[in-house]
This record gives sequence, C-alpha cells and structure tokens, in this order.
Amino acid sequence: MDRSVHRIGKNKGAYFGEGVDIAQVLRDDLAAARQFGWQIDELPVSDRLDLLAFRRSGNSPQKRIYISTGIHGDEPAGPLAVRQLLKEDQWPANAGIWLCPCLNPTGFPLNRRENAEGADLNRDYRHLHTAEIRAHVNWLEQQPKFDLCLCLHEDWESHGFYLYELNPDHQQSHAEKIIAEVVKVCPIDRSAVIEDRPAHGGIIRPEMDPAKRPQWAEAFYLFVNKTRLSYTLEAPSDFPLSARVAALVVAVRAVLAEMPAAELKN
Repeated sequence: MDRSVHRIGKNKGAYFGEGVDIAQVLRDDLAAARQFGWQIDELPVSDRLDLLAFRRSGNSPQKRIYISTGIHGDEPAGPLAVRQLLKEDQWPANAGIWLCPCLNPTGFPLNRRENAEGADLNRDYRHLHTAEIRAHVNWLEQQPKFDLCLCLHEDWESHGFYLYELNPDHQQSHAEKIIAEVVKVCPIDRSAVIEDRPAHGGIIRPEMDPAKRPQWAEAFYLFVNKTRLSYTLEAPSDFPLSARVAALVVAVRAVLAEMPAAELKN
C-alpha cells in the first residue's frame, strides 16, 4: 500500500469531504453504456427525475451479478468507481451484469446522506415510502435473481476499508480476497468492533433476521428477495478520494477475477 495514504481529519461529526458533479458523472456513465452496448433502463421517479439502470447479458451467462452505488449523497467514491469500471469495460463474458450507477441523484448536489426531501433512502426498502426506492424496487422485481450482489458505499467514521458479507449458505466467500487486494491501495479497518458489530480483519458477517429489522437497507432487501450472497463495500471517507475510489474499484475487480481469466472480456 502507498504509505502516503492517510487520514485527512476533515470529518468531525459528519462528512465534510469532496462532493461530486453527479450530473456529469451520469452523463459519462450513459456515454460509456451506449458505447459498449449496455441495455439502458430509465426508472421513473417523478416528472423531473429518472434513475438509471444498465444491463448486459454476456455470452450465455453462468452468473448474474448486481452492482449498485450512490444511495447516499455524501459518498462520492461509489459513483466515481462505477464510472471508471464502465469506461474500462472489463467484465466477465460469462456473467450478466445489472448496474445502478446512482440511486440518490438529488442528494449529491447537497453533499449529504439523504435525498432532497431529507429521507435516508437506504432505510426505506421495507416500507417503500420514497419515490426513488419504489421505482428501484419495481425495477428489481422485473429482474431475475442474482448470484451475487455488490453495494458500494463509504463510511465517514471508519479507520479504513471494511465490508459486510451476507452468505448464509456458506458459498465460496470472496471476502478475504477482497481485503487482500484492497490493502494494496487503501488501509483496512482492523477494529474488533465496527458499527457495533463484531469484525475480523475488516470483515463483518452480521446476523440476518428480517423480524429484527424494522427498517431495511438495500442489501437487506436484496438478501431477502434477490440473492443469497452479497457484499456491502465500505470505503473510508476520511481518506483521500482517490484512495477510496481505488479501494472500491479494486474490490469489484477482485470479485470479477474469481471467474476464469479466459472468460474476461477485453
């Protein structure tokens, strides 16, 4: 890891780091999606707002992978990482990819977690009060089940990168591989407790019981309805933005690399 990557010390009680021009990022995403032949869906939220979702089936896909980001408007690394991945266009040919590049476009101009109406969208997947999440869930219900889901996030309080793994069937885990690759570009949070949950080497494997969750995050909805294997990737927001973007890009690549190298699309 680059030893010059260290905490900046801006975040005191909230996120006070860089913002992002989300409109330009999404224009770049659309251009890349059109260039590389993605199917583009517009998810209607209101008369003035649509969410974007991209799909590509691959060649006889053996795996279905879902990737999302941008659900919190004070987490710019995720949308920037997705933009980089779209531009690079290095996806496994034997996988179908479903990608949501920004689920909270009204939050980013305000550089805050919530949407423009003050709602935390990542707590609304059980009751569906917000138009954004109703549109997203309606689209998800039309998609097949996924073999793997990746949700790209940041945490302004963390001491380094960490992840949540939901894997109740004990499938092949990608968690250790992700950590081993991310540590090359970004510090790992080695705390024994992260977000009030036991952690080991930057990995949290939380208890999953729908009855105990009055509010559902996106990852929980996906777990209940769409997948049996998911990772929530958390970059550390108090580190340089370039390191956070690199951490998320490397984490996604680490998962994709678990597929046979000969199947990677050039």
